[in-house]
Amino acid sequence: MLLLKMLNFILQYLNQLPKDYIVVIVAALPISELRGAIPLGLSLGMPLTKVFWLAVLGNCLIVAPALFLFAPVTNALRKFKIWARFFEWIFARTKNNSEAIAKYEALGLVLFVAIPLPMTGAWSGVIAASLFKIRFRYAFLAIICGVICAGLMVSALCTLGIVSWKAVVG
Repeated sequence: MLLLKMLNFILQYLNQLPKDYIVVIVAALPISELRGAIPLGLSLGMPLTKVFWLAVLGNCLIVAPALFLFAPVTNALRKFKIWARFFEWIFARTKNNSEAIAKYEALGLVLFVAIPLPMTGAWSGVIAASLFKIRFRYAFLAIICGVICAGLMVSALCTLGIVSWKAVVG
């Protein structure tokens, strides 16, 4: 019940913001990232190129601060039992999905982030870069390239879906 009230509050707040801000905010969130922001922006009637760049911007805004802050924040929070279990779970999931990163490092990180599937976006890329100790400049560029590739794929899939829907419906 509390979760529904919080979600309703957030939705009411977001409805008061300009569409551009909504797309950027949704792209910056760890669950939706640009995989949710691009379809959202298109459903709001925004042009594809604008939605693409706003979603990429929103998704990339978190990369540098997250790369700098992830390790110190994680180390501080792991002192608490509940956070220690959470981070163990998230690290295990990231390691299971990141064989390419272990083998190819920065290039593998690009591929990992570029695949538009759950748990493979910029946030997971930051976690993987931290786990595999990829240097900041390589991790930053790899994640940004991966975000752009993922944005292109999601945009293409959304466009294909829209064209198909219009062909079926008429």
